[in-house]
Amino acid sequence: MIKNIEIEFKSAITQEKYIELLKLFNLENNIFKQINYYFDTDDYELNHKQIVLRIRQKGDTRYKVTLKSQSDEGAYENHVFLQKEQALDMIENGFNTKDFFEDIDVFVTYKVNLENYRVSTPYEGGRLFLDRCDYCNVIDYEIEYEASNYAEGKILFENFLKSHNIEIKPTKRKSERAFTCKR
Repeated sequence: MIKNIEIEFKSAITQEKYIELLKLFNLENNIFKQINYYFDTDDYELNHKQIVLRIRQKGDTRYKVTLKSQSDEGAYENHVFLQKEQALDMIENGFNTKDFFEDIDVFVTYKVNLENYRVSTPYEGGRLFLDRCDYCNVIDYEIEYEASNYAEGKILFENFLKSHNIEIKPTKRKSERAFTCKR
């Protein structure tokens, strides 16, 4: 299992700003698709506790299950890489979280997915992401900045937005947006 703390800042952006930034950073040909499959208990216990449980698929063969919990200055993430067959079985049949994460013991099933068309580039000691998210017949766009230090990252992100004439528009987590179309 891989553990890390993710410090990220994000803002919703328009489609026009998304395209402008793709061109500015010469990233139009670097977009890759990843699919987030979100899981929860039948009564959405994890979502109510602000815990995200997902399997992320990159390409046809790369899968990992992630348990993510929020804090004031970042998200604690635990990742376990999966074999394709294992991931597909979990999506189809659900699974017990204890099989992967020792701190939580509930049975979960697949609820909803979100397709994310993502690009990233190094920026000021961190990483800048541009995302186009498709879920619930909705397409939205966001910019994220991941940093290793909260205070420095916040300043760099706010300065980036200001220098590119982007108004800060708070956005919900991808999982929260996807859960608006529970199946």
